[in-house]
Amino acid sequence: MTGEAEQQLRAYVEYFRDLGVREFYRRGEPVFAVETVAPAVAVASALFAAPEPVAERPIVARKPDFLEPPIANPVSFDQLAPLPKSRVPASEKAAALLAVQQEIGDCTRCPLAYAGRRKIVFGDGNPNARLMFVGEGPGADEDTQGLPFVGKAGQLLNNMIAAMGLKREEVYIANIVKCRPPNNRVPEPAEAGVCTQFLLQQMDIVQPEVVVALGATAALYLLGVKRSLSSLRGHWHTCRGAKLAVTYHPAFLLRDPRQKGEAWKDLQMVMAEMGLKAPAKG
Repeated sequence: MTGEAEQQLRAYVEYFRDLGVREFYRRGEPVFAVETVAPAVAVASALFAAPEPVAERPIVARKPDFLEPPIANPVSFDQLAPLPKSRVPASEKAAALLAVQQEIGDCTRCPLAYAGRRKIVFGDGNPNARLMFVGEGPGADEDTQGLPFVGKAGQLLNNMIAAMGLKREEVYIANIVKCRPPNNRVPEPAEAGVCTQFLLQQMDIVQPEVVVALGATAALYLLGVKRSLSSLRGHWHTCRGAKLAVTYHPAFLLRDPRQKGEAWKDLQMVMAEMGLKAPAKG
């Protein structure tokens, strides 16, 4: 078993341990209150006890989301929920985003919480931004600082934003998942499925005019289509009432700088749509 596989398995085991049997309730009270997995005999005795009358509250067990089969056909953000009927006032957007962050709390909704995560990386930027960037997930630097795109890829993204005539503080930045996957692997469908509900809320609060999907993973979940990055680039898509463009992830551009010119073409398309001009070279 590889180190990555072992770490992932440990995360799943710790998730089960934390879950324990506290998800099983009877008359509103836990059957057990243990910190580790209860012995099989004790679990069986509780689960197969004489059933309660129908009129009383039944025992309810919630199946962990990540035990569901992988999503064969991802659902776009436009299909996940209806668009909000009204906009959040500009003066209230910061507070609304904070409320979402507090709702997430010290999240243990998926195994990523048990895979060595240090900090939850919520998002960063202007709550009233016209432009929003969505990446894949936090890396090591982001996991340490609790902010998206602060490592080498983040430095390149900052340069990309500056080349568009904007400052980082003027845009909003977030990721598909808010916890670092082990060894920076691609988020699994169940992990992304847990986090997208919060990213969707962020997008509906900020309500940017344009969204830029950074990389194939972001495009996959935002648009709900399994297509190559090359087929998605250069075209306008829609997401949560905003126009969406797809380009390369900055981390990929660091590995293959030859594609920076292609990424610049994507950003120029965004600039034309937003009426932005590149700053004059001094």
